[in-house]
Amino acid sequence: MAGTSDDPTTGEPRLPSERAVVLVPVKSFAAAKGRLAGVLDAPTRAALARSMAEVVVAAAAPLPVVVVCDDRDVASWAQAVGATVLWTEGLGLNGAVDEGVRRLAGAGVRRVVVAHADLPFATGLSALADVDGDAVALVPDRRHDGTNVASVPTGRGFGFRYGAGSLAAHRAEAERLGLPVRVVESEVLGWDVDEPDDLRPPEHLGRVPLGGTA
Repeated sequence: MAGTSDDPTTGEPRLPSERAVVLVPVKSFAAAKGRLAGVLDAPTRAALARSMAEVVVAAAAPLPVVVVCDDRDVASWAQAVGATVLWTEGLGLNGAVDEGVRRLAGAGVRRVVVAHADLPFATGLSALADVDGDAVALVPDRRHDGTNVASVPTGRGFGFRYGAGSLAAHRAEAERLGLPVRVVESEVLGWDVDEPDDLRPPEHLGRVPLGGTA
């Protein structure tokens, strides 16, 4: 079932009003994963980014998925995989996620699970919606620097701080707001793909989509 679009040419989307929603920020597939340029050509990088994003969307089931983006190809892809699209042109990653959470809160959503689109082994994202009260749950990357998944209550003014050191920054933000924090260790959600070495995960995890050619 196709999702709806927030493209400025088509108007406002019909946002899901369920208790919890998975929000996935997705940048242009054509521009994604530039740090892999030394080992993968541009079409392969784009295909890799798309494949990983599809894994993340599938991992959200049974929760609805909202994709924040400012790329028309990504918006078309998101609709095709059943996600709702929020058009967030020019806001950057943090601004786009902040805006997405704000808009979902206005639609009655009480908790948002924000998952990056480059998690090739993602599974079980819906479990991160089952967090008590106003607690914030953070899934770090395997280096314990970034935040691959964040489960936050809406309406509390949580500001996202993606970039270097985001795990510490998000913990500090939760503490600033007086929200309990849980750090959730997950090997499958902790494996993201940014650098060439990330294309070679431990054998028990499997293979990164399209990464086997690297």
